[in-house]
Amino acid sequence: MRAVVFDAYGGPLTIRKVPEPDCPPDGVVLDVHATGVCRSDWHAWRGHDPVALPHVPGHEFAGVVARVGADVRTWQAGDRVTAPFVCGCGVCACCRAGDPQVCPDQTQPGFTHHGSFAEQVVVRGADFNLVRLPDGMDFVAAAGLGCRFATAYRALTAHGRLAPGEWLAVHGCGGVGLSAVLLASALRAQVVAVDVSPDALALAKERGATEVLDTAQDQDPAAVAARVQEVTGGGAHVSVDALGSPATAVASVLSLRRRGRHVQVGLLLGEAATPPLPMDRVLAWELSLHGSHGIAAHEYPSMLDLVERTGLDPASLVGQVVGLDEAGAALAAMDGPTPAGMTVVRVR
Repeated sequence: MRAVVFDAYGGPLTIRKVPEPDCPPDGVVLDVHATGVCRSDWHAWRGHDPVALPHVPGHEFAGVVARVGADVRTWQAGDRVTAPFVCGCGVCACCRAGDPQVCPDQTQPGFTHHGSFAEQVVVRGADFNLVRLPDGMDFVAAAGLGCRFATAYRALTAHGRLAPGEWLAVHGCGGVGLSAVLLASALRAQVVAVDVSPDALALAKERGATEVLDTAQDQDPAAVAARVQEVTGGGAHVSVDALGSPATAVASVLSLRRRGRHVQVGLLLGEAATPPLPMDRVLAWELSLHGSHGIAAHEYPSMLDLVERTGLDPASLVGQVVGLDEAGAALAAMDGPTPAGMTVVRVR
């Protein structure tokens, strides 16, 4: 099969022929129809999140079941599916408690094994991890669900507990940030979107942001937070760092009003992993800090129900669609500014 492969961190991302994957007894092999280009894949390519080399990136995908392992009972060839980017083992205490997104024996296509920048990808623990796609959802829209949209959904509902009328601050308007804006609008919250890109802010405004703040001229966390405090009339009830940097994490915490909830969604890796959070403010104002790491397969129905009830269109977050031959260049382009909206690779 054809796949995008890199042999060294930061090295060339080339299209080449690789062997089709073996199908594990508890898993399936999918024919990939579409896959998202996500900053998490960029972190792996750059070596911030180490993977075995050579490697095929890609962890947001949708496709059709091609082969089924002998132990799989729920799925058959031809099923249209997607999966969370974290696949739980299904048997540990975390998985039994309904929290496979923190499973200690988790697998992640694109990280623990070859990913979806390819014509086929393996999903292990298929009976536990696969999600059936609604008949009316196309593969390009579905490819954005597995990481950014689904992560934003769980961050706002499970951790942020965002309520109608509350203020949400979104720091970073990439794929997950724009997803948070769109979802918060559907949840009837007020949103202030923060970014350095006028194009990203314009798209956030189109997707429902009440206010937008361009911080290109002053990215000092205290200054950013002061602007959020001003436009929200005392601070956000919920604030999300959707980018993942010490500056945005600190700004997010400082943006909160008393008893507010900060949710860390953007990855903080390497030297950025331990930002100097203002714990004096956390203590004095009784702020809550949450990490959010994806979503479980069993939570998809409630998310998809929200999409159907409110008329949300996840595909509206897609900025450009490219072919597999262009996927490597799209990933490498994350070294610098990228176009507003998600980039999705149409594989078939």
